Amino acid sequence: MNIGIIGAGNIGGALTRRFTAFGHSVKVANSRGPDSLAGLAAETGAKPVAVPDAVRDVDLVVVTIPLRNIPNLPAGLFADVPAKVVVVDTCNYYPRQRDGRIEPIEAGMTESRWVAEQLGRPVVKAFNNIYAQHLLTRGKPNGAAGRIALPVAGDDAATTGVVLRLVDELGFDPVDAGGLDESWRQQPGSPVYAADFDAAGVRRALAEATPERGADWRGTANSPGSFAVPA
Repeated sequence: MNIGIIGAGNIGGALTRRFTAFGHSVKVANSRGPDSLAGLAAETGAKPVAVPDAVRDVDLVVVTIPLRNIPNLPAGLFADVPAKVVVVDTCNYYPRQRDGRIEPIEAGMTESRWVAEQLGRPVVKAFNNIYAQHLLTRGKPNGAAGRIALPVAGDDAATTGVVLRLVDELGFDPVDAGGLDESWRQQPGSPVYAADFDAAGVRRALAEATPERGADWRGTANSPGSFAVPA
């Protein structure tokens, strides 16, 4: 599969390493330009590119950047990208720590629905509830004891299915988490977030989630602070 990854931080770097290890052709981009990705490219064989090139001639695009930076992506980035190209959103909303207040999300819009509106493109929510190091190192063969499960939420069965299969290939049990408007069940503060449950545990945690955001996951008048000192 030809894959473009926008963002080379913790999750983007882990996915670049994992996808290339499984033989996928990966293009990776970030806000600092291709030259800043030389080390990752040398390590993995991924091709460093500018952001607009990451969405060209690919089957799937992963967007994995700080949520506050989504509106700063190039205008019309996906305008000419074929509808069959799957777009995966891994982003999480950290208002007090990094992103500041995003009012539609504060008012109840799911994070990934907001991302889809900003991109002008349907997205599938995945890879947002697991630590990057666990994503990199804790995958196991299908059927192995203790295999971690990951929820995947999306509105289209075909595109969601592509991501479910990728999750399995990477060594995790895929769990269909419903439509995109249900993806709040896997956002920060939810029972499944950073929990490393098996498939039964993920399904139980998704069912037990409630839509209200706790105070730690809502912005304040002083937001953002930092991860060390939230505001």
